[in-house]
Amino acid sequence: MAVRVDLLISLDGFATTTDQTPENPFGPDWSRLVGPYVATRTFRERVLKDTSGKGTTGLDDAYAQDYFDNIGAEIMGAGKFGLHNFPDDPDWKGWWGDEPPFKCPVFVLTHTPRPPIEMAGGTTFHFLAADPVDALQQAVTAANGKDVRIGGGPTMVRDYLKAGLVDRLHVAITPILLGRGIRLWDGLRGLEVGYTVKTEASESGTVHVTFQR
Repeated sequence: MAVRVDLLISLDGFATTTDQTPENPFGPDWSRLVGPYVATRTFRERVLKDTSGKGTTGLDDAYAQDYFDNIGAEIMGAGKFGLHNFPDDPDWKGWWGDEPPFKCPVFVLTHTPRPPIEMAGGTTFHFLAADPVDALQQAVTAANGKDVRIGGGPTMVRDYLKAGLVDRLHVAITPILLGRGIRLWDGLRGLEVGYTVKTEASESGTVHVTFQR
């Protein structure tokens, strides 16, 4: 069992975008940040339910496949689930559609817990008012020997990194400059100590950096 992080960031280290509008709730910058990942065959199959075989099959796709491999539970923040956008809607079931791609227990950290939501395909969302260590203990138990992924956003990922709880950190660095947002690396000086670091560049120009305990 390992505790894992997989995160997309910009060349200047930002893992969030700030150009959202009511008409475009994700914003053009988000499409630029996630473009190489969204283009992969694995993303199309697992998230978009596209079984046509279309999509890239190079190094980006290999990392996309690894993203889903051997995950027994996930921890995410309320923002990734979408609670910040619909805080008072008891029927809101997240951004991920009727059959989310996680296919495992997902623990959503929030100050306002609500009953679990069981979705098609094996995903059940559990809502916890817990600190990172307590949430991780529950996720490890639920994972039943498989890996636990810390799914983001970046502020929560930093909390786990600062606590020394992450066994493997993979960041896919998209070659764009965002200039603002939430940076992954703030407060993490010397993070590389204690990890073996591997870097690979893909056909899309994305640089994949892996910190392995």
